[in-house]
Amino acid sequence: MDWTWYLFRFDGRISRAKTWLAIPVLFGLTTTVGLTIIAMHGLFGRAAPVHFGGSDLFKLVDPDAWRSLTWSDLPRLLAKLVGNSLLIWVYFATSIKRLHDRDKSGWWMVPFFAVPGLYNQFADRLPDSYADLPLSAAALGLGLWGFVEMYGLNGSRKTNRFGADPLAPEPPRDTRPPWDQQSEIEMEPHKAGPPPNWRVKPGYE
Repeated sequence: MDWTWYLFRFDGRISRAKTWLAIPVLFGLTTTVGLTIIAMHGLFGRAAPVHFGGSDLFKLVDPDAWRSLTWSDLPRLLAKLVGNSLLIWVYFATSIKRLHDRDKSGWWMVPFFAVPGLYNQFADRLPDSYADLPLSAAALGLGLWGFVEMYGLNGSRKTNRFGADPLAPEPPRDTRPPWDQQSEIEMEPHKAGPPPNWRVKPGYE
């Protein structure tokens, strides 16, 4: 498998099994990046808890998440920015290719990922009332729908607008020997009369 295409590119399709494979891959990347950041904090004599997740992406649009920051938080934020960017890129690359397998555009990540994530980020600032229940139910429903679409349902069983079926069997390999023109074609000796002509050797017809 082409791992560069699988982890970092957005074109083409992947099967349901390869979408599940992305979960341990992301866990391994998270562990590696987290240990690297912990080592960096140890070198500078400062330890800090390390947390990665999609919620960090939505904090970028939350003004309250920036007001309590100080200059001493800059190294930690830069490290988290690099780590989260890598993890979110891999998550989006694999998820969008899986949506392609379902014959859906990558823009379906907006209702399946962005809308529930934004609701979770700002839910504690909404007034406590029954009016919040429809929003909560909608966010939960979209998240569950996205999970079922990407991790539970089969892909298109034919070539769609995003590529061929990743589960389709490969065409049989051509095991015939390559054509050797010198061994199969001969030129008749020149004789008096018309110019020589080419013919297939006896036995190759």
